[in-house]
Amino acid sequence: MKKLINHPQNVPAEFLAGLALAHADILKVCLDPVYVVRVDAPVPGKTGIVSGGGSGHEPMHVGYVGKGMLDAACPGQVFTSPTPDQIEAATRAVNGGAGVLHIVKNYTGDIMNFEMAAELCQERGIEVRAVVINDDVAVEDSLYTAGRRGVGVTVFAEKLCGAAAQRGYDLARVEALCRKVNGNGRSMGMALTSCTVPAAGKPTFELGEDEMEMGIGIHGEPGRERMPLLPAAELTARMAATILADLPFRGGDEVIAMVNGMGGTPLMELYLVYGELERILRGLRIRVARRLVGNYITSLEMAGCSITLLKADDEMRALWDDPVLTPGLQWGI
Repeated sequence: MKKLINHPQNVPAEFLAGLALAHADILKVCLDPVYVVRVDAPVPGKTGIVSGGGSGHEPMHVGYVGKGMLDAACPGQVFTSPTPDQIEAATRAVNGGAGVLHIVKNYTGDIMNFEMAAELCQERGIEVRAVVINDDVAVEDSLYTAGRRGVGVTVFAEKLCGAAAQRGYDLARVEALCRKVNGNGRSMGMALTSCTVPAAGKPTFELGEDEMEMGIGIHGEPGRERMPLLPAAELTARMAATILADLPFRGGDEVIAMVNGMGGTPLMELYLVYGELERILRGLRIRVARRLVGNYITSLEMAGCSITLLKADDEMRALWDDPVLTPGLQWGI
């Protein structure tokens, strides 16, 4: 195992310390229990937005804390759900009197712990609502889920709901928007290599030099098929076809598209895949209205990529363009 770390057990705490120093103008890290919160929280009268999940997927979630996105994020240990006390403390810290929305990826541990935290907060008089993100079209059930996994649409939900809350949407309206985003977004990923969890010290799974895993999960969960390595054009076409057929997307739709790196893929290759994706969409008369290309929801150093498409209406496109200032996304400021 070759990693830029000190001791495997200290990685989460030490990376958060560096995050706090690098972005002290945007966020702060609280240590007991651990959560990341925007520096001006709580914002009086504003709907709070909280998300979280295992570390190792950066910039999601802690890198999306800041103006126009998340008010707080709860990082668990690597690939491990945050605990209820983390989530409760973060929710209380961002409650400005207008209630708090929890954006939760569809993993069993995440759902259970967010539900427990919500109950504790509601006992204290904080109104909490939750939306579960389940956009992965690759498999119906996995090692960590009942139903579809929550992946790339989480980034879109955090951006759009964060913008809506910043505009002054009330809790019910932000919740409805989040459900609409989840319902209109689909994702699928693939892997060329495994990743190594620091505490484990060895790859999560093995892939041959000439193999790829189609439909991989962000924790290294098996996908729908292990197959010989394909050219970028063919693997992009396969992922796009699966995504497009699922909603389905149709000619005349406008989409927000993301080609996301899993942590170990050069930008050169991600842009190549994006070019193939836009060519496919243009051929189907689907217009890419907004786009992201880069590392936004990673799996440590895994090589591979994912594609996310969101059928976006006028409201979503306008909210997407709203200013955002976080470590992971910045524009319009």
